[in-house]
Amino acid sequence: MSNALQQLQELQAFQKDAQISIETLGHFCVWRNHEKIDSKEWARDKTIQLLQYLVSNRKRNALHKEKIMDGLWEDWNDRDFKVALHGINKVLEPKRLSRTESEYIIRQGVSYQIDLEKVWIDVEALEKYIIIGNEAFTIDNNIAKIAYKAAIDLYKGSYLPNRIFEDWTSEEREKTQLLILGAYITLAEILLQENPLESIRLAQNALAIDATWEDAYRIQMQAYILKGNRPQAIKTYMKCEVILEEEYGISPLPETKKLLKEIEEIH
Repeated sequence: MSNALQQLQELQAFQKDAQISIETLGHFCVWRNHEKIDSKEWARDKTIQLLQYLVSNRKRNALHKEKIMDGLWEDWNDRDFKVALHGINKVLEPKRLSRTESEYIIRQGVSYQIDLEKVWIDVEALEKYIIIGNEAFTIDNNIAKIAYKAAIDLYKGSYLPNRIFEDWTSEEREKTQLLILGAYITLAEILLQENPLESIRLAQNALAIDATWEDAYRIQMQAYILKGNRPQAIKTYMKCEVILEEEYGISPLPETKKLLKEIEEIH
C-alpha cells in the first residue's frame, strides 16, 4: 500500500471514529459521540468563542491564558476564562469527574491547546486531504482525485461565518479559502481531458468563492474548446477581462491572452 493511500485511509477512519467532531465551514457545529450538541448546552457565547479560538490557533504551541483572553476579549477578567473553559469541558465531557484533566483540551501550567489527535476538525482534515492530493498529484492521479474530492466535500462555506468581523478568525479563513481554491483548480486540471464538463463545474465553484481567480477562467476556456464550444470559450475570456478590470484595474495574464489567441486561430 502506498504511503499516500495509507494516510488517506487513516484520515477517513479518524473522521468516522472521533468522539468529538467540530465543523467550522459554513456554520459552527460540534458533535459528541456522533450526536449533534444542542446550542443551548453552551449556555454562554464566551464558551463557544474560547473553543473557536483554540481551533483557530490549533497549529501553535499551547497558548498562555492571558494571550488567549487578550486575543478574544477587550475587557476580561480571570473568571471569564475559568467559566468559559469549564463550559467547554462540561459540554465535551459531561460525565468527566471533577478535578480530573480534560481529555480534549491539553493543559500545560496556564497554557492550553486543543488535542488534534482526539478531536476531528473539518479545516484540519481539509488541509490534510489537500496535502495528500498535492503529494500524490505527480505520482498517482487516482489518489490525488480522491483526496481533493474529500477536501471539497468538507467545504460547506467560509470559516466561522458568524465571526467574520473577529480578527482572530481572519488568518484561518484566508488560508482555507486559498487551499480550497487550489483544490478546485487542481482537480479540474486532472479531470480536464476525461470530463471537461466537471472541470467547468469545479472552476465555476472556485469563481463563486473568488470571481477574480484567473486559473478558473483558463480551465473553463480549455474545457469549452474540448467540448467544441469556441464562442463560450471566448465569452469566458471576455468575462475574465471585465472582472479583472472592475476589481483591480488590470488585464489578464499573458498566458490567458495566449490561450485566447490559440482559440481564435482554431478553424
